[in-house]
Amino acid sequence: MLVLVTGATGKVGRVLLDQLLADPRWPDLRIRALCHNRTLSARDRLESVRGSIADREAVEQAMAGVTHVIHMATVKEDPLSAMDVSVKGMFWMLESYRQSPTARQFMLIGGDCVVGHIINSYDSPITENSPRKPYPGVYALSKVLEEVMLEQYYVQYGINGCCLRAPWIMEKDDFRHVLDFDQQFGGPDWDQLLTSAQRTEYATTSKVPILLDSAGATLKRNFIHVTDLVNAMLAALDDPASRQNLFNIAMNQPVDYGAVAEHLKQTRNLTSVTIETPFHSNWLDNAKARQLLGWHPRYDMARLVDDAFNYQRAPDDPRMIWYIG
Repeated sequence: MLVLVTGATGKVGRVLLDQLLADPRWPDLRIRALCHNRTLSARDRLESVRGSIADREAVEQAMAGVTHVIHMATVKEDPLSAMDVSVKGMFWMLESYRQSPTARQFMLIGGDCVVGHIINSYDSPITENSPRKPYPGVYALSKVLEEVMLEQYYVQYGINGCCLRAPWIMEKDDFRHVLDFDQQFGGPDWDQLLTSAQRTEYATTSKVPILLDSAGATLKRNFIHVTDLVNAMLAALDDPASRQNLFNIAMNQPVDYGAVAEHLKQTRNLTSVTIETPFHSNWLDNAKARQLLGWHPRYDMARLVDDAFNYQRAPDDPRMIWYIG
């Protein structure tokens, strides 16, 4: 097996490389990482090539002899780069893949932005058959286009592919800083929900946010720990059950901000503050992945919170965004 990995230098990619190279099922597996902005240190059975997936020639060279593709490279709210990577780049990769005599599987890592995560409302759990309802912006649009393009290559050329759709990916102390009023990681943007005086007060008193959804109930949002996502990727790799399938890869239940606050009150004696939001509680249903792939996430809410609050990040251990490779 020769696996081409894009986005290999990002949060998910680094964990994936370690797990792939250590997996006893594939002792002779080799990895080729297509890197654009950053590089990887040399390792046994790992080679790095430089180039952009928007460059047809670079893609064709990277695809030479490849048996499997794991495509993670993407960008956020940059219209030019998003279209170059997610549309042009995806097209060149699929074109090269479908014509390759060695290609066996194309795996795309998608995101719950295609269903609008907490921005758009659903009346029932979000399954793989739920309508795509991306929130405004080029990033969510680009991830929809990736999923649709892959599906059309199933129809047009019968290729073997799959898509693993993940929500917000956590590692180390990420989740702790999702709740932080001072050094916040990600969103929702506190400055859109609070006054500067409120934010300062909550930060200095170590408050835990209890976000309320648009109906006034505690907000429930989907997350996945990076190790659970990588385990799902390894489960889908070369598995016939993954053929031409889309899988939601999320925790068994969405994280309830009220339950998080209660857990932190009981375990760390932290107090909370209630914050109204316009967001919607949604449930990304992972039943299909559990049933067809035999995959089960190891992280529940308590473990996600405890690991994040116990982790001590070193100065040379920067927080990483999953979609930058």
